[in-house]
Amino acid sequence: MDLGIKGKWALVCGASKGLGFGCAHALAREGANVVIVARTAQALQEAADRIRKDAPGVEVIAVPADITTVDGRNAVFGKRRDFDIVVTNAGGPPPGDFHDWNREDWVKAIDANMLTPIELIKATIDGMAERGFGRIVNITSGAVKAPISTLGLSNGARSGLTGFVAGVARTPSLVSRNVTINNLLPGAFDTDRLRGTMTGAAKKSGKSIDEVMEARRVQIPAQRFGTSDEFGATCAFLCSAQAGYITGQNVLTDGGAYPGTY
Repeated sequence: MDLGIKGKWALVCGASKGLGFGCAHALAREGANVVIVARTAQALQEAADRIRKDAPGVEVIAVPADITTVDGRNAVFGKRRDFDIVVTNAGGPPPGDFHDWNREDWVKAIDANMLTPIELIKATIDGMAERGFGRIVNITSGAVKAPISTLGLSNGARSGLTGFVAGVARTPSLVSRNVTINNLLPGAFDTDRLRGTMTGAAKKSGKSIDEVMEARRVQIPAQRFGTSDEFGATCAFLCSAQAGYITGQNVLTDGGAYPGTY
């Protein structure tokens, strides 16, 4: 299927590895030009080189910056102002016990995982509406639907973003102009983030990381962890011309782990 995004410009955050890279890679392979952002310059450059190799002919601009800061966002928009596709993504806050989190911890989590995506939406959405095409995908978490007790900072901040998107994504002046906003909710994917969480669980339980990973894997009906490539493919479809009638949705990609009906 031709997704109809060849020649479009996409901004993908947290794109040096993991799910963000999977999204940038998939979009570029569909012919979209990409501006990729991440904090680590070397890893970002390696990601850019891989995308250029796998998607010859597309433009790839790498911006080493912290997208959760004003300076980081200015660096991105200094390279390019208008985008047809925006994929928001920032590293999730650390797990822990809510008794230990102070106001600063909460503000940091909300700033990165709620307010930063809102700032990116605000900066790009009017231009999308004027041009008659726009796709915004926020990478959030399956914990929005099934909260995880040790990820309270993430549960709270990402749920706040979900509530905001539920309203603005249904604005008639946006949807009628072919601008959509959706959230993509990953479950357990084989990423550094998952391994970091599992490492913490292993230390707490006294088990090995392999034992903890295996215990998590067998709880998933698919009996495996997801891959960044398949996550990226789902993102690319939500950004496609064919997805113009999908907005305000929380698309769960978790191998069947969520047990609910709705």
